[in-house]
Amino acid sequence: MIPIVPARGQAATPAAADRNQLWLKPGQLALPGSPPLSLYVHIPWCVRKCPYCDFNSHAVPGKADSHEIPEDAYLDALRADLEQSLPLVWGRPVHTVFIGGGTPSLLSAAGMDRLLSDIRALLPLDADAEITMEANPGTFEAERFASYRASGINRLSIGIQSFNDRHLEALGRIHGSREARAAIDIAQASFDNINLDVMYALPGQTIDECRQDLETALSYGTTHLSLYHLTLEPNTLFAKYPPALPDDDLAYAMQDLIEARTAEAGYRHYETSAYARPHREARHNLNYWRFGDYLGIGAGAHGKLSFPHRILRQMRHKHPATYMAQAMAGNAVQEARDVTADELPFEFMLNALRLTDGVPASSFYDYTGLPLHTISRQLAAAEKKGLLEADLTTIRPTELGRRFLNDLQEMFLKD
Repeated sequence: MIPIVPARGQAATPAAADRNQLWLKPGQLALPGSPPLSLYVHIPWCVRKCPYCDFNSHAVPGKADSHEIPEDAYLDALRADLEQSLPLVWGRPVHTVFIGGGTPSLLSAAGMDRLLSDIRALLPLDADAEITMEANPGTFEAERFASYRASGINRLSIGIQSFNDRHLEALGRIHGSREARAAIDIAQASFDNINLDVMYALPGQTIDECRQDLETALSYGTTHLSLYHLTLEPNTLFAKYPPALPDDDLAYAMQDLIEARTAEAGYRHYETSAYARPHREARHNLNYWRFGDYLGIGAGAHGKLSFPHRILRQMRHKHPATYMAQAMAGNAVQEARDVTADELPFEFMLNALRLTDGVPASSFYDYTGLPLHTISRQLAAAEKKGLLEADLTTIRPTELGRRFLNDLQEMFLKD
């Protein structure tokens, strides 16, 4: 039996030990192997909570300054959480790391260096691992971002959202268009692999304003663009007080514009909201969409881990103070449950159908342990409606299927 590893200075509690040994118990599945493994690290603080955001993020008071978050205590908790999780991923190489939030760029340069050092010390990180950090304009300092790069961050994802001051104000962003442009300039001085997050179908946005945002984003020539349709998510301020958004026809026109212009500029639309230059797809996100495994640490982080007879989903305690206390006590995980055989077809297809190229048909069995004929009826029905193309080698959505993705995904829900 692999020993349970206690958090530094802590003894593993019976509850924590029991959770770490879940994989030893009998399960419903028979997986032929393990999918690739990624690590997600959640930094839960933002300068201000945006009205459209449903992520687990918490505003910090006062000036945007890394010293206003309990950095050392949180990094202690992350290390304790990771140490407690080691038996679940023992010996498995980690191919990608994503540090998300919240606003990870609120961490000091020394704090980021410590975090990456702890990850390397505890996990077998690939030599060429993609290590992404999210950052927001308004938290950029040239010297600090050069230090992030020196620490090992090799991909940056910048939350621009818009280059239009009126729209940025409507979105509750702390930066203006000038800060957005400055952030990209600072990033490009240290990084050659950069994603820009930009939203469309914003409150009061016209097609020309969408085009202007897109052209500005394209002008920087970054390796990756994430172009998101603004949606009103439950439990957000926008859901409670919904702004006037472009109608469906205008939103579709914006999408068509984005499709055509990004292709013309040399970007490939490889996932629902993702556009990349050749060979510059987000490797971490591809692992999610291909139903790979990921260990999630940090407040509210989710994880999916595969074992020979089961697939386990975990969620950490959401509130930062609760998470830190529980992680140091060896109980960072709030919820852990098996994904049942009945749930697996939908969970797999929910991710795979986001990819323009789909996935190899063999990966359904490889990552779920279920034979492909388990979903043969749904595949046939989706093909008949022109939403899907499936054969012995590949399962992929059609152009119509990508346009009506929610309808296509719902066809794989258990009756």
